[in-house]
Amino acid sequence: MITKVRNHILSFILLVLLQALVLDHLDLAHGWVVPYLYVLFIISLPFDTPPWATLVLGFLLGLAMDFFSSTPGMHTSACVVMAYGRIWMLRILAPRDGYDYDKRPIVQHMGLTWYMTFAAVLVVLHHLWLFFVEVYRFDDFFTTFLRALMSAAATLILCLLAQALTSREIRSR
Repeated sequence: MITKVRNHILSFILLVLLQALVLDHLDLAHGWVVPYLYVLFIISLPFDTPPWATLVLGFLLGLAMDFFSSTPGMHTSACVVMAYGRIWMLRILAPRDGYDYDKRPIVQHMGLTWYMTFAAVLVVLHHLWLFFVEVYRFDDFFTTFLRALMSAAATLILCLLAQALTSREIRSR
């Protein structure tokens, strides 16, 4: 139990620092694509994480990102919305027999189709909320919508890449 908590704390710190120190400084497609890898922390929380803890962790993650990026409340609100959406998505996508609490919501445990459905909805929800809060208007709705979708696609690719690189599972050849 202590090892799991320690690993989640390290994951939190690593993802926030990677986002703040590296990914936030990338200029992809002249600002049209902004990958937010830090959302992987919320996506990959264990199945048995209580809903209140998911919301608190989402709040803390967003608060940390707001601190580093000087965006008061934008990332916090987007992460809380994403954490709330995660609670509902886990209920909607629950297997008939329920979740195996020894597994986590990652590609290696749940399969690519389940993971892409789960992660894509959460990432798109996060990005739409964040980008529309950022522009604070609906004047350029389609421009903001397209920017959020392109950034969500880049984020999903990074999430899959991060999981492939950090997987400890032994693959058969």
